Amino acid sequence: MDMSERLQALAKEKTAILHGDAERVAKQHADGKCTARERIGKLLDAGSFLEMDALRKGGNVVCGSGTVAGQAVYCFAQDYASMGGAMTKEQAEKILKVLGMARKTGAPVVALMDSAGVKITEGASAMPYYAEIVAAMARLSGVCPMIACVVGPCTGLSTLLTQVCDITIQVKKTGEIALNTALVMNTEKGKEKTSQQLFGAEVMAKQGACALTAENEDEALAFVSALIDLLPASNMEDAMINLDADLNRLMVCENPDDVSSLMADLCDDNRLIELYKEFGTAVKVALCRIGGRSCGVIATNPQEEGGRLTADACRKAARFVRLCDCYHLPVISLVNTEGLAVPCVCGQGNLIKAAAELTYAYAEATAPKIALMTGNAVGAAYVAMGGKNIADVSYAWPTAMIAPLTKEVAVQTMDADLLLKGEKRADLEEKYMEACGALNAAAQGIVDDVIEPRESRKYIIAAMELLASKHDVNLPKKHGNLPL
Repeated sequence: MDMSERLQALAKEKTAILHGDAERVAKQHADGKCTARERIGKLLDAGSFLEMDALRKGGNVVCGSGTVAGQAVYCFAQDYASMGGAMTKEQAEKILKVLGMARKTGAPVVALMDSAGVKITEGASAMPYYAEIVAAMARLSGVCPMIACVVGPCTGLSTLLTQVCDITIQVKKTGEIALNTALVMNTEKGKEKTSQQLFGAEVMAKQGACALTAENEDEALAFVSALIDLLPASNMEDAMINLDADLNRLMVCENPDDVSSLMADLCDDNRLIELYKEFGTAVKVALCRIGGRSCGVIATNPQEEGGRLTADACRKAARFVRLCDCYHLPVISLVNTEGLAVPCVCGQGNLIKAAAELTYAYAEATAPKIALMTGNAVGAAYVAMGGKNIADVSYAWPTAMIAPLTKEVAVQTMDADLLLKGEKRADLEEKYMEACGALNAAAQGIVDDVIEPRESRKYIIAAMELLASKHDVNLPKKHGNLPL
C-alpha cells in the first residue's frame, strides 16, 4: 500500500469517526442533545480544536485542547452516541492524559458529562479507573480551574467527578446527577418519580450539587465561556483585567436589604454570575469584575432565613471563599445579618461545625479580603466575614451596627433590671444600637472607615488596587484540617 492509498484509508477512518453512527447520532438529536463533537465545536473558537487519541478504539470520549476567546483550555466530552458514553479503560486513560497535560501546561479543564455510567462488561475492574481520575483531579484542584458541564446522564461513580470540579453546571431536562438509578430510588409503589424529578437540575441545585443550572446546552456552554473569562488559567497567573472599566462610577442602590441590586450595582456593567442560587439562600455568592478585576462577592441575604446564617449558607460561602483563594481572586464580603440561625437542639452541632468551616475558610485564605458592613454585623457572622483580624480592609455604612448580640437579646440579658424598673424596651434598644454603631466601631478601630453608600464601589476598587500586590503565606504544612 503506497502513501496515496494510506492517506485515503486514513481519511476514510477519520471521516467515520467524525460522523459517528448515524442512527445513534439521530437518537441523540431526538433527545434534545448534541453530540460530543458538536458540543466541543460550540465551546471552542472555530478551528482551534486539537484532538488527542482520535484513532484510539473503545474510548467513547472526545478529548483535546483548543481556545475559548483566545484562552487555552483542555476538554473531554463523553460520547453518549457511542456505547452510552460508558466508562472504560480506554476512556479513563484518555481523560487522564488530558488532566496530565493541563497540570503540565497550566490551563483550565472543561468536562462535558454525558454517560450511562460504567461499562457493565468490565465489572469491578472499572472502579479503579474512577479512583485514578478522581486522584488526578484532586491533585489538579487549586492548580487549574475545572468546570463540569452535565449535559446528559451522569450516573454512579461519575457523579464524584462533577463534585471534585470547581464549578458544576447542569442542563435542565437532559442533565442528571444520580448516584443511584431511578429504579433503586423509587421504593414506594404507585409513587414512582421520573429520573428528572429525582436527579434533575432543579433538584440538584437545591441540594447544592450543581452551582449553575442552564435552560439548554447552548446556555450551559455560554456559562463555561463566561467563567473561563473570569478565572485565571492557573494558580500561577492572574485573571485578565478589563482596562475599560469605569473606576469612578457612583452606586445607585443604598438599600442594604436589596442584596441582588446591591451586588449588581457593585459589578462592572451590573454583570455577575451567581453560583448556588437555590442552595443556602441566606447567603449569595457570585463571580464578577469590579473595577476591571475579577473577584468573588459574598453577601448575606436578610430576605431569607430572617437574615441569619444557616449551616447550608455557611458551607456554601466557605466553599466559595476557598475557590476564590485558590486563584487569588479578591473576596468582597457584604455583611448584613443578625448572626447564626437558631436551629433545634439536634441541629446545633451541625451549625457549629458549618460556622467553624466558614470562619476557617476566611481565616486561612491569603487572597485579598475586603469587608463592607452594610447593616447589622452580629456575633459569629462579623467574626467570620468582616472581623478586623480576618479582613485586610473593612468599611461600614453609617447605619451599620457591629455588635456581639442583637438588640433584642442584648437588652433582655444586659438590661433586665432596667426593664423591671419600667424603662422602655425601645429606648434601651436604641441606646444599645447607638453604642454599637458604625462611628463608635470606627473610633475603636473595629472598622477602617465609615463611608457613604454611593461611594462603596470606589472604596472597594481602591482597596483592591492597594491589595493587588498582597503577598501572604501560611506556615509550611501539608494542609490544614478544615472542620468538615
